[in-house]
Amino acid sequence: MWPINFKILGVLLMLFSITLVPPLLVGLGYQDGNVLTFVKSIVLCLSVGFVLWFSFRHYKHPLRTHDGFLIVVLFWVVASLMAALPFYWTISPNISFTDAFFESVSGITTTGSTILTNIDHLPHSLLYYRQQLQFLGGMSIILLAVAILPALGIGGMQLFRTEITGPVKDDKLTPRITHTAKAIWLVYLTITIVCALCYWFAGMSWFDAIGHSFSTVSTGGFSTHDASLGFYNTPAVKVVAVLFMFLGAVNFNLHFLVFKRRNLRVYSQDPEFRFFIRLILTSAVVIWIALVILHFQKKSPHIVLDSLFEVASFITTSGFGLGDFSLPSFIPFLLLFLGVIGGCAGSTSGGVKVVRALLLQKQGIREIRRLIHPHGQYVVTLGDKPITARVIEAIWGFFAIYFVVFTILLLLLLVVENDFYAIYSALIATISNTGRGLGSVANNFSALSDYAKWILSFAMLAGRLEIVTILVLLSPTFWRR
Repeated sequence: MWPINFKILGVLLMLFSITLVPPLLVGLGYQDGNVLTFVKSIVLCLSVGFVLWFSFRHYKHPLRTHDGFLIVVLFWVVASLMAALPFYWTISPNISFTDAFFESVSGITTTGSTILTNIDHLPHSLLYYRQQLQFLGGMSIILLAVAILPALGIGGMQLFRTEITGPVKDDKLTPRITHTAKAIWLVYLTITIVCALCYWFAGMSWFDAIGHSFSTVSTGGFSTHDASLGFYNTPAVKVVAVLFMFLGAVNFNLHFLVFKRRNLRVYSQDPEFRFFIRLILTSAVVIWIALVILHFQKKSPHIVLDSLFEVASFITTSGFGLGDFSLPSFIPFLLLFLGVIGGCAGSTSGGVKVVRALLLQKQGIREIRRLIHPHGQYVVTLGDKPITARVIEAIWGFFAIYFVVFTILLLLLLVVENDFYAIYSALIATISNTGRGLGSVANNFSALSDYAKWILSFAMLAGRLEIVTILVLLSPTFWRR
């Protein structure tokens, strides 16, 4: 098992080291003094990857399901450690390795929580690096590598199935998994480029437009400013953000089919997409009505757009902010729970995914009908496709595991943190990859203890990998041959 895993891990790390070149070039262009930081990071990451690959380069073995789980978890952990090096070695600001690791995990999992302050004054290379981390994490460098691995004699189907999000993981856009990975990344890159152009037309500088396009389509939420998108606070920027956060939270299989068939009806024919739209619009209307009743329209002249922005920011798990919105107490919790639901399966969003919530709702309705008509035969369907009992059982199991893990992590956090309001929201924000908490962690997580930051880092990784992928490795059954 281990030789093939280390070989692929080495390839992935060498590929990841190449992604450190663009921030190095940005540092050279802006002469911000961080060039050596990225040179050292590239050399170390490339060296570790090369040693792992070279040591096992002659080993060939078909990947099993076990290997897929192990490789994905290993890479996300090791990549997070490597990604922390530029933060730790940077000249300014001077931060601990715990903070550097937290920031790197938050970036690569597209969570968007941060421990950094005075972001406006960070070196340009580091600003760009934070945004690029989210771009890479949004669609995953593993999925990008799947297109390369077959050329090295390694199959990528097991990696694809482990990495892709959602309860059903066998949907391929093309007969060959390599072409599917390329198609998804091409769509992702195209949408990101269009997003950057739209931000530029909306008034952003090229640097900010590119950086925010990375974190918008990836639904990450990092910004190049302390005030996030509130730095601009113009209707044009908000509209662009809402549109592309939404596109990032939609199943990329749908985007590909729309591009391929040149037919927008593909979206409306998907039941998860329709449910997602209803959820966003209903939540936005509820929040808008609440704000109007409480006379918050006096504080914000664009209250309708702001309501839609906040809903889109949370349900897509982007976590962008508009500054001090001064929301009534029930609205932040509504937004947090929308973040727990998250976006569609096969998207860049975190959360438990809309399709799971939709199927759970259908299952609940079926149980109510069974109580009324005990002998009735009811089938849960998604569109016109019947859903097997195995999928429904898997969803119930996922929610049960999600609840148990959340409870354990919350208790561990409360050992050292006394602010239940902040810690509860921080855990929801990290495990759902939303990024925005409440109270003392509304804008920044720097006040938390190192102990809490390590637990929340684990929560971010577990949330990005949908928890079960990590817990599988803790099962004794996994290690039995």
